[in-house]
Amino acid sequence: MVASLSRKTSAAPPAGELLFSGNDWDFHTIRRIHDACEAVAGPELGLSWYPNQIEIITAEQMLDAYASIGMPLFYKHWSFGKHFAQQEASYRRGLMGLAYEIVINSDPCISYVMEENTATMQTLVIAHAAFGHNHFFKNNYLFKQWTDAEGILDYLDFAKGYIARCEERYGHQAVEQVLDAAHALMSQGVHRYPRKKRPDLASEQRREREREQHGEQIYNDLWRTLPAKAGAAKGDPALERRKALLELPQENILYFLEKVAPRLRPWQREILRIVRLVAQYFYPQRQTKVMNEGCATYCHYRIMNALSQKGQLSEAAYLEFLTSHTNVIRQPNFDDRSFGGHNPYALGFAMMQDIARIVEQPTQEDRDWFPDIAGTGDAMGVLRDCWENYRDESFIAQFLSPKLMRDMRLFHVVDDPDEPEMRVEAIHDERGYRKMRRSFARQYDVAWLDPDIEVVDVDLEGDRRLILHHKALNRITLQKDDARRVLQHLADLWGYDAVLKEIDPASGAVLVEHTASARPIFF
Repeated sequence: MVASLSRKTSAAPPAGELLFSGNDWDFHTIRRIHDACEAVAGPELGLSWYPNQIEIITAEQMLDAYASIGMPLFYKHWSFGKHFAQQEASYRRGLMGLAYEIVINSDPCISYVMEENTATMQTLVIAHAAFGHNHFFKNNYLFKQWTDAEGILDYLDFAKGYIARCEERYGHQAVEQVLDAAHALMSQGVHRYPRKKRPDLASEQRREREREQHGEQIYNDLWRTLPAKAGAAKGDPALERRKALLELPQENILYFLEKVAPRLRPWQREILRIVRLVAQYFYPQRQTKVMNEGCATYCHYRIMNALSQKGQLSEAAYLEFLTSHTNVIRQPNFDDRSFGGHNPYALGFAMMQDIARIVEQPTQEDRDWFPDIAGTGDAMGVLRDCWENYRDESFIAQFLSPKLMRDMRLFHVVDDPDEPEMRVEAIHDERGYRKMRRSFARQYDVAWLDPDIEVVDVDLEGDRRLILHHKALNRITLQKDDARRVLQHLADLWGYDAVLKEIDPASGAVLVEHTASARPIFF
């Protein structure tokens, strides 16, 4: 079942009238629920969102969405079937549950909701996904910068058709080999910073003429008689030209291979481009997990409470909501057997609530730590500004308060392999709070978490060996077997030998060197 819902057609039911009675629901109920949530999300919370498209799917369809990274259209690959079989087996045995919803960053925004959900859960997930996540996707600067919500579905449709045609023309095995290699390099296939658009030939020629004219105007033959500075390093003109031509160093390895790999065919380059653009599409989501889930959870909490206060939810429905909400934001203690790190729902929701408290009911400590927002009174205005202008790392570094650190019982432990015992590095005082907050925020910084690997040079005049460097932060090197397998995929795509040197950024010393030779499987 598919329901396309537009803001222009909303007709919220009157206050005091229940949206539903019992657990059952139908299309008309979904419409009433959506309109009631919209009546809170817009006027009361000030949210803005893409038009909503709500799709009701089965458990098997939800598993299929899991396997294909949640996208409604996607190309075929054997790994998706493998993931589907694993997850289906776990689900049938009761070893895992399914998400209540999946939401797609597109215009219109697509929310998949389970047909097994009760009417209360449908209300919760519509408030959470169709308005909370939807608002975040539309307004956060990273998604504006890196994603095209209007074009993503059309592009996925093109990608699916293109790869299917390649399989028909070149064979399933040949296409899967390229996809296997591209997927192995997917995490190194993103631009981490916005790139300047390369100027066209006409502008380059104009700039060259301007440079020549400027040089002629300031030229003085006496300058050539000045002695060079002692110890001045002479650059290698050939190296500099090569690096300029190949845009080296290059952090986006898939982009480099797509543009430069000498032996790839046009269809293989297009497949690399497809995988690279999909990786880039998901890059903002990796940086905003806490904020995105915190925004959606806070929004559904506010919307559900508002519906209850208006008499549109029964007491039974409200208790069901509170039970589910409490389970979602549960945060096990560090010594609990179920502890697996910090729950992004719990951390995000706690920070949103704490910011609202600081804005509306600050303590003196809050005023000292957050003078710009403490006591300003407009909690939703501050939160909307946060959702628009921050990512997880910067959000935590800016807004994690001492009170919340105490409430969550955070502490900073240093586990140095060169020391016999672990050491408590920060306690609950002003200096400790700041150190703890910096360390905690760093755990969400992709620049700190992802290996810093770049293509640095290519031996174009010799054996065409591709040279990469990994800046091993704190001398932490890559896992040997994983590095060897991924480098093999890289060499296969390049078509010649590849070498990866792991460098200590402090001293410049080479810690480990990995090599791989291309296999003649693509050509």
